[in-house]
Amino acid sequence: MRRDEPDSEIIPARAHWSRFVGKGETLRIVDTHGQQAVDFLCYNAADPEERYHHPNTIKKAGRILLTKGDVLYSDRARPLFTITADSFGGHDTIGGCCSQPSNLMLYGVSNTGCRENFLAALKPYGLGWRDIVPNVNWFMTVPVGAAGEAAIAKGASKPGDHVDLRAEMDVLAVISNCPQVLNPCNNFNPTAIEVIVLPAAS
Repeated sequence: MRRDEPDSEIIPARAHWSRFVGKGETLRIVDTHGQQAVDFLCYNAADPEERYHHPNTIKKAGRILLTKGDVLYSDRARPLFTITADSFGGHDTIGGCCSQPSNLMLYGVSNTGCRENFLAALKPYGLGWRDIVPNVNWFMTVPVGAAGEAAIAKGASKPGDHVDLRAEMDVLAVISNCPQVLNPCNNFNPTAIEVIVLPAAS
């Protein structure tokens, strides 16, 4: 899994992506155009039954918006990724992913969503519907009011904003470059992003 040189790839608007990231390597996600939500899941590469767990992550961070220094924990309370750099600050942990059923429920339109992207990305690994858990949304915010009210905010990231994730074990990382146009998370205009896998420090 280990690499000696950075490996960069453009993920088109509305597309999905998956990759094994070796322990110590860094996955950099770049919002090249700005205002683009990036839905994210991750799994123990050796045992995908161990996967990202948002309650453990939130409880350890002590907040629902993640930034530099926070850790993505698994359902076995082990670190999967550590956020080592973050030019955006305050990434969502509670909004989950959009989907055809939820788009129909919320907006009356069954547009394809991130769940369908996740299903396509997970299929080559023998994973499916039961393996999709509440995910991280990079560059997206769901403000929560004093009475508990919450709503997805308009995308606020700037072109070039990025987040760096250092793998704490060999990890399967999965991205849906969110296709949503029915709420403002992408400012109603999905765009491409860049992902870069950086070698482990020697």
